[in-house]
Amino acid sequence: MQKIPKVLLLIESSRASGRALLLGIAEYARHHGPWSFLWEPGGLEKVYGRLKEFKPDGVILRDTENLDEVMKLKVPLVIIGHKRPEIPNFVNVITDSEKIGKMAAEHLLECGFKNFGYCGIMMGQGYEPPWSILRRQAFFAKVKEAGHKYYDFFDQFPHPHYSRTAAINALCKWLKKLPKPIGIMACNDDRAQQVAEACKLCGIAVPDEVGIIGVDNDEVVCGLTDPPLSSVAVNFFRAGTEAAAALQALMQRLSPPNARIIAPATHIVVRRSTDFVAASDQFVAKALRFIRDTGWHAKISVSDVVQAAGISRRNLEKRFRTELGHSILAELKYVRGEKIANMLVETNLPIAKIAECLGFEDAQHFARYFKSIKGLTPLAYRKKFGKTLS
Repeated sequence: MQKIPKVLLLIESSRASGRALLLGIAEYARHHGPWSFLWEPGGLEKVYGRLKEFKPDGVILRDTENLDEVMKLKVPLVIIGHKRPEIPNFVNVITDSEKIGKMAAEHLLECGFKNFGYCGIMMGQGYEPPWSILRRQAFFAKVKEAGHKYYDFFDQFPHPHYSRTAAINALCKWLKKLPKPIGIMACNDDRAQQVAEACKLCGIAVPDEVGIIGVDNDEVVCGLTDPPLSSVAVNFFRAGTEAAAALQALMQRLSPPNARIIAPATHIVVRRSTDFVAASDQFVAKALRFIRDTGWHAKISVSDVVQAAGISRRNLEKRFRTELGHSILAELKYVRGEKIANMLVETNLPIAKIAECLGFEDAQHFARYFKSIKGLTPLAYRKKFGKTLS
């Protein structure tokens, strides 16, 4: 009989990212297995004392403090980045942090914010993980390119061993000093939840004074926050399938298809924490609200936006350029592009049905329109970022 590989999974399941990775691995194994999984749902700390007795054929794990111990097993490893930089000579799974930072900045810019902040995170002895650094850099680069001011919470972190209350109080002091309104990117949804909690503690209205966007689109964290958090969605499921494919190759003593696996950012999930039009110009604000509410439909034209704003097209175009730095049509395309991307990734609807739901006359026009925004056809986008195996 053919030997069934034993695969040890040292991935937490307490957050949506970990669960999505696990689901992606399981999906791959169903198609290409069978595999026998060794996994402790009660927590990773229950596993490490028993590593040798497991005798796995391969391991997929977070790069936790016990990484060195797992390396001593001398079996194929796929390492999911969390605390450390990429580990040379191993397959590494990382997030597309540059794109994540850029997308968050673009969303807050589309909301009309003129001031921006970033809230990262510290681990261990005052160490900021590389993914948080990259997200900050990309976020501020986009903000700077747009000619706006930005503020960083990096230099005001409490000691990593402080309590959650101390962390919230430190955030509250920072938030009080910031100009309002301001759009803030948090490095992940957990940190965004803390920012929202700090705003509530010190009487700052979200999103009227502070707009907040997180990362990972953890629906539990985002939904339990008041108000619910907007977030950059990251396809950890697809990263899980690619991690499993890499481990399969390593266990067969083959070169893995990818030595560097990137969990891609796919779209922005907009919730109430950024449901705000921070435009000082009342006509632009009115037009933006109309676009956010209805502009995802292909039948909505620039003329409809102009009519909703109540001023001439020439005047409104000039105000858009002054306030936002782009045209009315560019705003419509952005909103539609995000709506289409959301439906391609989050649903299993046929592409023709999505086109119909969004008011496009035919699937060909729909495909050309989407490609002009995202650089990929709807089918290619779904294959690359979708939640099922292509």
